[in-house]
Amino acid sequence: MTLQKPVDPVPAATMLLLRDEPEFQVLMVMRHHQIDFASGALVFPGGKPSAADEAPEWADYCRGWKTLDPTQRTLRIAAIREAFEEAGILLADHRDGSEFEDICDLESRKAVERGEREFFDIVREADVQLRLDRLSEFARWITPSFMQKRFDTHFFVVRAPERQIAACDGYETVDAEWLSPSKALKLGVSGERTIIFPTRLNLQLLAEAASADDCVARAKAREIVPVLPEVIQRDGKNILTIPADVGYGTAFEVIS
Repeated sequence: MTLQKPVDPVPAATMLLLRDEPEFQVLMVMRHHQIDFASGALVFPGGKPSAADEAPEWADYCRGWKTLDPTQRTLRIAAIREAFEEAGILLADHRDGSEFEDICDLESRKAVERGEREFFDIVREADVQLRLDRLSEFARWITPSFMQKRFDTHFFVVRAPERQIAACDGYETVDAEWLSPSKALKLGVSGERTIIFPTRLNLQLLAEAASADDCVARAKAREIVPVLPEVIQRDGKNILTIPADVGYGTAFEVIS
């Protein structure tokens, strides 16, 4: 029998938006049930970079541009775009340095999602600069090699803008809610929410922090090790597991 060569993972970016009021919380969205990946699951906003996220024209509309390599620029632009599309949060400043606080128009968000408008045009017309420099790397997960759809997902963490209101788009996401990491984990255990393996472990990592600033500081101090889960056999069951030395301790999940 010829073993099928694993599918190459596609780059992806995910945003962990944090706040401290009324308690330490992270923004999570529920994916639409018709989405083919993690449908109905409670996740962090995120997705794949688009070709337009690589455009050199972004240089004048991003802060921190010169301090980042091309890959990091593209991933961070994608993470910010996905948060804009899925949750209505735009991490940007005006030219005078004041924080962008406007409401993100729902129709513009949907138009960007559908490819009818470019995210760059939205940012250019608002004359704001994306805050690439505020994002800190939090984790990196690669979909197991046996999966037909694979992603190399970079997780970024940042304190959310205080005056912007998160709202789902009703297209890719059907709910947006601020949850403490511990509350989100409890919802997953009770079955009230579907939480996939990487999300669960990153919620556990978030739960170790006492506040948004503490979480960001921990992320900056932590060595980011790519996590590649694998399936092992134990007691006749398939167990999804990760190496014990990638920052999460011993972790596993029965998948069949």
